[in-house]
Parts: sequence; C-alpha cells; structure tokens
Amino acid sequence: MNYEAGMLGRSERLEYVGEETRGRRRWLWIIGGLVVLALIAAAFMMRGGSQPPAGDAAKGGAAKKDNSQLPTVTYAIPGSSDVATVITGTGSLAARREMPVGVAGEGGMVTRVLVEPGQWVQAGQVLATVDRSVQVQTADSLAAQIRAARADAALAQAELERAQALLGRGFVSKADIDRKTATRDAANARVRIAEAQLRETQARNRRLDIRAPAAGLVLTRSVEPGQIISSGSGVLFRMAQGGQMELRAQLAESDLQRVRIGTRAQVTPVGGEQTFSGEVWQVSPVIDPQTRQGIARVALTYNPALRPGGFASVQIVSGGQRAPQLPQSAVQSDEKGNFVYILDKDDKAVRQSVTTGDVSEKGVVITSGLQGNERVVLTAGAFLNAGQKVKPVQQKKQ
Repeated sequence: MNYEAGMLGRSERLEYVGEETRGRRRWLWIIGGLVVLALIAAAFMMRGGSQPPAGDAAKGGAAKKDNSQLPTVTYAIPGSSDVATVITGTGSLAARREMPVGVAGEGGMVTRVLVEPGQWVQAGQVLATVDRSVQVQTADSLAAQIRAARADAALAQAELERAQALLGRGFVSKADIDRKTATRDAANARVRIAEAQLRETQARNRRLDIRAPAAGLVLTRSVEPGQIISSGSGVLFRMAQGGQMELRAQLAESDLQRVRIGTRAQVTPVGGEQTFSGEVWQVSPVIDPQTRQGIARVALTYNPALRPGGFASVQIVSGGQRAPQLPQSAVQSDEKGNFVYILDKDDKAVRQSVTTGDVSEKGVVITSGLQGNERVVLTAGAFLNAGQKVKPVQQKKQ
C-alpha cells in the first residue's frame, strides 16, 4: 500500500513540473512575438510617411510591370528636305551622229585599207584606196587631147591674125576673116571640152578613194584589200562624228513627260562602276504603242568605256521638291497600300497611309501623307497593331 501511494505521489509531481515547463515556453513565444512587432513598428516610425499607401504601392508595381512588357520601338521626326526627283531607266549606247561610209564612185578592187576601228580621222582623210590603173590611162589620154586641142587653137589664132593683117591690103576678103575666126573659136571650144573631160575623169578617180566625210572616230570596218567593191557593196566603215556618244534610254510614258531637254543625267555602263555625266539633248516625240515607252537621248562625251551597242543605266534628275524622307524599314505595305506607324501623345501606334516617291540610298521619299513633324516608327513597325501602346525610343542623330 505504501509503495502504491508513493508511486502516485511521484506521478502527480511530474505532471505538475511538465505543466509548469510548457507554461514558461508559451510565455517565451509570446514575448518574442511582441518584440518582433515592436521592431516592425519602430522601423515603420523611422521611415515616417515616405511610403505610399498599400493601394498606391500595388498600383505602381503593376504599372511598372506593364511598362516592362511594352514593345520598344525606335522613332524619328523626319522633317522636310529638298529631294531631287530622279527618273531611272536603261538603254543602249550608240554614236550620237553615226556616219556610214561606202563607195561613192564606180568602185573596183581595194588596194589598201589605211585605218582600223578605234582610230581618229580628219575630214577628207583617205580610209581605203581602189585600183585605178585604167582610169589613170584614161586621164593621160585626155590630157594629151587637151594639148592637141590647144595646139590647133593656137594655129587657128595665128592664121586669123595673118589674115587680118592682109585684109587691109586687099589680099583676103571679109569672108575669109569670118571663116578663120570661126575656125579659131571652134579650136578653143575643143580645148575647153577636153579640159572638162579631164576634170571629170580626175574627179571620178578621186572618188575611187574612200574618204572620211567628217572628223570623227572609226567604229567598224568591213572591207579588206583585194575585195571588189561597187556602189552596191553597202557600208564599208562606220564612224562617230566628233566621237560623240549617247545613251538611248527607254523610259515609261509617265516618266518621259517629266524629262526636259538640257536635264542632267548620270550614265553607268553595265559591268562597270564608272559613272559619266551627260544631259538630255532630245526627247522622243512618239510613244511605242506596244511597250508604251519612249526614248530620251542623253549626250555623252567620248570615253573608251562608252562602247556603242553596250547596255547602260541612267539616272535623270528632272527637278526637286521638299518632302519627308524615311528609311525603307519604316514603310510598310499591304492590300490597302503603303503606310507608316506614327505615335500619338499617349505613345500609341496610329496607322498613317502615305504615297511614296523615289527610292535612293538615302531612303524613300514620302510625297503625301506626312507633314514631317510626326513621330514616325522606324523599326519594329511590322510587329505593331494600330492602337497598340509602345515604349518609344528616339533615334540618335548621326
């Protein structure tokens, strides 16, 4: 009995100690929580009222998060500048005044060819000679006939003078004087006829030489020594008068209306990088009904790189205008036409339809649709939608 009572007493004491320990722990947790709350309150009091209300802080965080998700675009204010109106086209190079040279006389066998393509010649210079052995003999015969006719004329003149001296003495009659006068006149006429025949033969002989009609550049040669030529042989040489060249540019009907005589032009032969300056000297008065194109002829000074028959491109500066100019990346296109995106005061993208003009290395000319003071999106325009809010970044000036 005493043993059982002792065990019960001991158990009661252990339960009392456990309850006391748990109570102390609870008080420790309560005190620690109060300390933490006091520290938080102290920190808040130290910061004062600088923190916005909880609602405003939430709104600011949301706005900051939204701005970070907006697409960034680069924009520029293009303004207006003087832009030259440039008309482009292509065409063939040719001699401005091409001179075909052929047989002017009766022809014959070619004995010598004195020039080659690419050579410069003077007016009247011999290009080729034709055999004239027969014609020379004919000219010699006529020269001999002239000498004989002059001798007859001199004899007739002397006889007339003697007869006139005897007329006063009564040895000859007036009729004899008239006959001798007629004989003298006939002899003089035969002299003139023979001289004319000789000059004609000499002129024909000179025409046996193929000569340059004017100073210029020999372009082609289609005759060789030993070749038999005649008036039906066609063109033997082709020349460029003065070496002047031209580009016969094929232009659309609308472009041809804007071209004027004297307009400056830049010509670049195909396969080369060198550009030649010229000016329009003739505009075609007719339009090809099949291609709806016309020809503008651009005069060029001689240069070995300008070869007739070659192909070249041309840029004709037909005038100027003040207009905005944008890089090609800023101009978009769809089924409704060309357009750009501009930014309104709220940084939202607004579609603006535009009309484009000439395209060059400097960009695209906007002929209508922009004033030049708008904020125009330069990049990322293809990924925008009308009304979409963006984060704008102005392009740095170069």
